[in-house]
Amino acid sequence: MVDPSFEPSRPPLSAASLALRLTGIAVIVAALAGTFAYVNGTLDPQRLTPNALVNVLEKNNGVHPGFRRNHSKGVCVAGYFQSSGEARPYSSAQVFLEARTPVVGRFALPSGNPYAPDNSVPIRSLALRFTQANGQQWRTGMNSMPVFPVGTPEAFYQLQQAQSPDPATGKPNPAAVPAFFAAHPEAKPFLQWIKTARPSASYATETYNGINAFYLVNPAGQRQAVRWGVVPVASDGTDVTPPQGADFLEQDLVKRLAAGPLRWQLNITLANPGDPVNDASKAWPEDRTVLNAGTLVLERTQSQDDGECRDINYDPLILPSGIEGSDDPLLAARSAAYASSYLRRTSEVSQLPANQESRP
Repeated sequence: MVDPSFEPSRPPLSAASLALRLTGIAVIVAALAGTFAYVNGTLDPQRLTPNALVNVLEKNNGVHPGFRRNHSKGVCVAGYFQSSGEARPYSSAQVFLEARTPVVGRFALPSGNPYAPDNSVPIRSLALRFTQANGQQWRTGMNSMPVFPVGTPEAFYQLQQAQSPDPATGKPNPAAVPAFFAAHPEAKPFLQWIKTARPSASYATETYNGINAFYLVNPAGQRQAVRWGVVPVASDGTDVTPPQGADFLEQDLVKRLAAGPLRWQLNITLANPGDPVNDASKAWPEDRTVLNAGTLVLERTQSQDDGECRDINYDPLILPSGIEGSDDPLLAARSAAYASSYLRRTSEVSQLPANQESRP
């Protein structure tokens, strides 16, 4: 959740200010965890491909060798997941059966620039890899926003094109992003949220939402559509220095973890019949049943330049038995584009700042 003490409330935006803010929304959306393209589309020039979408992200954000093409700035974390047992009737996944499952994660700032200041965008992200005792893995990427702005890979790509620099001016057309949103009414819930979103002072105070739908599958083969997210467990009141400088999120996280582990509750929301499972731009009603599946416990940090999370591709379709992807087109798209980005950045590891004498 956004820390209300971080920034005072503001009066409603004027029409001119709102137009400027809509233009700026593209900068936020461009760096979201969803980089999308169709799987197996590389041979069809009429279809959106993984490389095409990663290329437009590079065009809009610049190329920073060795870094992810989005969510470039982050920090590795490690700990474990402690199951509560509540999800066991719905899923045969070992992560819900065993008492503890090791976790390697990554907090990140939604920006294509690894040197962006932490207050430049109001969205934070958390990616996790759960490694079960049987060797199977569950990987997931979550964001602090409640819904995604659009529901298809094509629409997301069009939004990136709307913010691309005009060759004649070297700058984006200021009318392009507002025009895009005017043509995409499905973005209204996201736009309503972003109008009041503020950059939080800490990764530790955020709720992170999976947004896409998945299925839990139990031993009898019964499938239940779900969405998941993690909610911070109340802190012990440890005094933490207010945000200072451009890198306050990592500094805050290191200080908090030095005082003790941080905890989030894993909530799994069960869909009712008729709830949309293929459109991440649509929220489910708030009265849906929510399971407390257990507690995520994070104990330590590592630098993203040489930590364990650096070489993990947090592909949302890497799932253990007992969890399945839905037919949401963004899931297959994310999987394909993540692979393209992964291949690029892992071939550039020698160019990371940790392997050089100085940062650019």
